[in-house]
Amino acid sequence: MNVAQLAAVDAVQAARLLSEVREAALAGERTRIAPRPVIGQSWGRMLRSGVDPDRDFRSGLLGAGELRRRREESPLRHVLPVLREGLLSVADVARHIMVVADADGRVLWREGCSPVLRKADGVGLELGADWREDVVGTNGVGTVAVVRRPVQVFAAEHFARSHTSWTCAGAPITDPRDGALLGVVDVSGPLETMHPATLAWVDSVARLAEARLRELHLNSLERLRAVAAPVLARLDGRALVVDRDGWTAAVTGMPYVRRVALPKSLSAGRRWLPALGLCSVEPLAGGWLVRVVDDAPPSGVSRVVLDLTQPRRWSVSVSGCAGSWSRELSPRHAELLYLLAVRRSGRSAAGLAEDMFGDPSRTVTVRAEMSRIRRYLGAFLEHRPYRFCEDAEVEVLLPDDPRDLLPHSTAPAVTQGWATAHTP
Repeated sequence: MNVAQLAAVDAVQAARLLSEVREAALAGERTRIAPRPVIGQSWGRMLRSGVDPDRDFRSGLLGAGELRRRREESPLRHVLPVLREGLLSVADVARHIMVVADADGRVLWREGCSPVLRKADGVGLELGADWREDVVGTNGVGTVAVVRRPVQVFAAEHFARSHTSWTCAGAPITDPRDGALLGVVDVSGPLETMHPATLAWVDSVARLAEARLRELHLNSLERLRAVAAPVLARLDGRALVVDRDGWTAAVTGMPYVRRVALPKSLSAGRRWLPALGLCSVEPLAGGWLVRVVDDAPPSGVSRVVLDLTQPRRWSVSVSGCAGSWSRELSPRHAELLYLLAVRRSGRSAAGLAEDMFGDPSRTVTVRAEMSRIRRYLGAFLEHRPYRFCEDAEVEVLLPDDPRDLLPHSTAPAVTQGWATAHTP
């Protein structure tokens, strides 16, 4: 019987066993049983980064103004009713609390059973607290944000000693448009309230929240489309209307493009946009009117920087004579661009499928993802085989410890470590 099965039968005995395993692991000794892979890998990251398991984490809270700003800017504010309806009624009865954190691990909302909320104050699980894994150790918020999948952390699976009387189950909430991490929803409570079905319950509510975000996005594009229709009807040439994040509401004179990569600080005027070239950009209610200018594109060498140093904020940046722009990457796109960056000679669709899945037949998935990447990076990528253009300078920024490279990844080419540490 493994620890998970034992916990379902006897939580106290399982907690005692996990405590022995944890103490042995922290002391560098051989453990009687191995921790679950997701927990063992997290402990390894904590030991390498020097997180103190005995530190008091009740400090470093956000100020009231900053907390309010983050709440107002977080897309998660739109799905709080979904999370409350799905989690709070049961959580309060079961003596749990619901915690909602942003992509930076900051606790933005915290609701539920009053006595448990008071206990949470004692371990620093407060509004505005920083619950990143590399700050407070293995937990149901920070670890979820690193591995990008639902995780339950039971008793002494927590790295911090003060958290070992708790059990937490968290699930990521991602942007359904592009897979970017928006934050984590977590249900936490005392050890004795643990239930084997808690993780599945939290994950299902997180998926409902994502469905609601998808619905809100489609509704906003419909409203923008109604504004765009009479404007585009009066124009000649190629043009499109996009929302503030670059998602297309309507086009004229050109094939439909799902999304246009926009600079972070876009302003009206002539701008060079990836995949479109030189464009005239004008503000429109709720978005931008983008008209393609058929001038020759600027020439010169461009520099592409793939930043993989931060465990939750992978990005690609492009700079050249046409200007600079950057884009946050989904986990899958971060993997694919990393593999292409370290293999400048290129990879076929079958080769990438084998690198990613260990199965060269999964070319449909690879081609679909590469098609999405080419929508914002198409000017710098070739295909047959897939590769970066020869005249692009490509740099990869890696974490200090190779084991922290794309920690969520299950791609054989990443986990088996064939890739070199520097771009050829």
